[in-house]
Amino acid sequence: VLFRVYINCYQSLSRVAICGGTHGNELSGVWIVREMQKQQVEKVGSISITTVMSNPRAVEACKRYMETDLNRCFTDAILSAPVTDVTPYEVRRAHELNAQLGPKGSQEAMDLVCDLHNTTANMGLYVPLSDAHSLDSLETFMWNYFSVPEFVSELFLLFSTAFEVGPQPNGVVRADIYNLMKEALDHLVDWVQEFNSGTQTTSYYIFNIINTLYGQKNWDTFTLHLQEIFWHPIDKDFILLKPGDPIFLSFSGETVKYEGKELYPFFVNECAYYEKHIAFHLAQKTILTIPSVRKKAIKTYLALCEKVIK
Repeated sequence: VLFRVYINCYQSLSRVAICGGTHGNELSGVWIVREMQKQQVEKVGSISITTVMSNPRAVEACKRYMETDLNRCFTDAILSAPVTDVTPYEVRRAHELNAQLGPKGSQEAMDLVCDLHNTTANMGLYVPLSDAHSLDSLETFMWNYFSVPEFVSELFLLFSTAFEVGPQPNGVVRADIYNLMKEALDHLVDWVQEFNSGTQTTSYYIFNIINTLYGQKNWDTFTLHLQEIFWHPIDKDFILLKPGDPIFLSFSGETVKYEGKELYPFFVNECAYYEKHIAFHLAQKTILTIPSVRKKAIKTYLALCEKVIK
């Protein structure tokens, strides 16, 4: 009940940040932010827009990161630790972004932050979610193949804020992938304006991550790294994987078949996962129903919450 109360008592979203280049070689978000800054997009309707190039050094070098993954540097532990002369660049940058867009969890923080990412996997447009209250701390994924989810931004509002769009190789820009991300971002801004005037949500297909399939963990060199290559799941993200389906093909010609229960693979052959030895994730498809969300005026916020609780 309390979870639903808080969902129903959101205030207006007047400050939105749009971030690109968290990974410097994921270029759709980089160019969207550059174009928005070039056009000096600072306000859309009632919404104040802040555009941020999250990792400028990595963008300049066209690398995922310089010293460590910026996308893993926003934990409370890292943000509360002191910055020293030996602090990695991305950790220092995380502190700067937290000061600019936050501080995280404070009243001064941005109402909504949208972080733009690409993937080399054939995942279309998807939204990574994380919510400890309603989904037992499972990371979940909503997917709508190469089309813009009708209410994707409401999932941002309730959980986390990121777009992942692919497939796109690192260091290049594909027109179709760029346009898909831009369309989704335009929809997000439109929806925030609708939300600020009062709107509601609906139900969504999501994918609960169940398992992660690793490749060989004893890879010592690039040659050994490529002892197995992908077979059946390649370019088939979110297509049901069944027991007996081939998943790997070795260079010696041996086929490795899937032995688990029926699940949906995603992040298949993601370039950034090679260093983690991850072949792909496996997920279970389900439906998530979001309770009605409606903007509430600040002066009625506490009174409404008290009334609903009673």
